[in-house]
Amino acid sequence: QVPLVESGGGLVQAGGSLRLSCAASGRTLNYAAVGWFRQAPGKEREFVGCLTWSRQSTYYGDSVKGRFTISRDNAENIMYLQMNTLKPEDTAVYYCAASRNYYTGGNRYREPNEYDYWGQGTQVTVSS
Repeated sequence: QVPLVESGGGLVQAGGSLRLSCAASGRTLNYAAVGWFRQAPGKEREFVGCLTWSRQSTYYGDSVKGRFTISRDNAENIMYLQMNTLKPEDTAVYYCAASRNYYTGGNRYREPNEYDYWGQGTQVTVSS
């Protein structure tokens, strides 16, 4: 197992911003893709977005497109999820995940089953 560690969650008012970080303890994040998912109570895990490490292509879920941005810090081997214009429906536990599977395009990376490693999650709560 490769431990992935998320940080940056918290409580924010609607319309506010948060930035989540994802780091791999003891190694780089040089996987085929690194993604973000979220899960709210009673709901299925939802694809938020992902970054393909070699091509640095990003893909986003429809519910966050235009509000969330994924980026990476090459020197620090950290991936970020910048979340702007947050809504109460964004409240969830956010998970970072890494995939060893190489695909063309981003469609396969929308599926949680395509990821091999997961972090423990960080809670994001957006108040109205």
